[in-house]
Amino acid sequence: MPTISLRDVGVLSPHPLFQNLTMVIGETDRIGLVAANGGGKTTLLKCLAGLTEPTTGDIIRSRGMRVGYVEQDMPPNLLNLPLAEAIRRALPPAERESSEWRVEVVLDEFGAPAELHDRPLSALSGGWQRLALIARAWVHEPDALLLDEPTNHLDLAKIQMLERWISECHVPMMIASHDRQFLDACTTHTLFLRPTVSRIYSYPFTRARRLLLEDDVAQETKLAKDTREVTRLRRNANELKNVGINSGSDLLLKKSKQLRERANALEQSLVPQYVERSGDIRLANRGTHAKLLLALRGVDVHAPDERKLFHIAKLDVFQGDRLVLLGRNGVGKSQFVQLLRHSLAGYDCPGVRTSPSIVTGYVDQLMSHLPDGATPHGFIISTFRPGDLRATSLLASAGFVVDMQRRPIATLSPGQKARLGLLALRLTEPNFYLMDEPTNHVDIAGQERLETEILSHEATCLIVSHDRAFVQAIATRFLLIEGGKIVEIDGPEEFYRSTARPQA
Repeated sequence: MPTISLRDVGVLSPHPLFQNLTMVIGETDRIGLVAANGGGKTTLLKCLAGLTEPTTGDIIRSRGMRVGYVEQDMPPNLLNLPLAEAIRRALPPAERESSEWRVEVVLDEFGAPAELHDRPLSALSGGWQRLALIARAWVHEPDALLLDEPTNHLDLAKIQMLERWISECHVPMMIASHDRQFLDACTTHTLFLRPTVSRIYSYPFTRARRLLLEDDVAQETKLAKDTREVTRLRRNANELKNVGINSGSDLLLKKSKQLRERANALEQSLVPQYVERSGDIRLANRGTHAKLLLALRGVDVHAPDERKLFHIAKLDVFQGDRLVLLGRNGVGKSQFVQLLRHSLAGYDCPGVRTSPSIVTGYVDQLMSHLPDGATPHGFIISTFRPGDLRATSLLASAGFVVDMQRRPIATLSPGQKARLGLLALRLTEPNFYLMDEPTNHVDIAGQERLETEILSHEATCLIVSHDRAFVQAIATRFLLIEGGKIVEIDGPEEFYRSTARPQA
């Protein structure tokens, strides 16, 4: 029965990422790992995999246990290898020849078409590269799996395939993810990783989150009560001390000392209320009197090689609309977004008419509009000219400490780039948001904040997203690209069901 046991595990970097973590990952457990960007999820997974050591505590694995670890990024030394060969090389060298058959089995499990097997990883999509990393971890038949953001770059069909695959695997897992619906579909437990007291619940994310909030409220109430009790004990101790000194009573002085000791002990046991430290996300929405912001008539959307992807007979976007663009991978969602982006930037796009008052804010999942060579501080200063002190303050509010503000943008993590891109979106003060997978690298607290901001500002937006929880929270209209045309549908449920089925 393979298990991984943690006893008082903690990591300082230099401040605590987490501490006093004691738990057992049992043979049927699939644990969702939830924390803010930079909150220690990857660090904990690496400790469990034996790739790094915790600062404190012990991690004990069953004797002979093989742990498969799926990292977030593709190692550069694998990019030139064909897909099948990259997976074969994950086998121990002594087993590669005799166990080569496993490679075909694993590729079949993940539905990899035969034509991809000999294609270099560098020529594959980000989604297939992600699945290749999972296949590499699975091919040597591990006793436990550790998955770091496994849904990144996956389209909806692959996410749903991965959900089914995980649910059918009979090995213990820990899965770090920001995808709320994915966590609900795949996990049996949820670990909320925190610098002070981490909490684990025997439920998937949504139900566990409700219990966490209840426990946080109870902790806050207890903290306030105990703080008042400390104040009362100290006040009584001082009163007894004064009376004891004035009356010369050793008994009262002894009681005063006992009260102070009780107050000190209680004060030391107080656990400060946890405050989410990931940067705040805010939007700004400039007004417009225009009711109709975009009108498209008889527009053809083409691939970069000029192939026609689909036709738009008629589409109007009104102020207050929150449109979500649905469609399988490759149908042209991103090409449509780029067509709109060019039109809104002033390029001539036949059939596309825009309101003169429209101001566009654009983000994509790679934050490709951010200049890699600039620093966050330099980018904000040169683009929006808020002044040095104001730029520093804005970046701090988005979660960038001062030294991070001066680093090249290219060195930032995907989550940090996402927060910088969303800050730039706010400073643009648009009245139309064009967003391609905006939540891909944003932690759950950030996703929920973004949802709140979109709804509270009644923002007009067109969004491409595979994040089903995000779509459900904000959408008012749904557009589906299918069969060479774009049509408006009542809701996304049938499309989600269709993507869960193999495509004919």
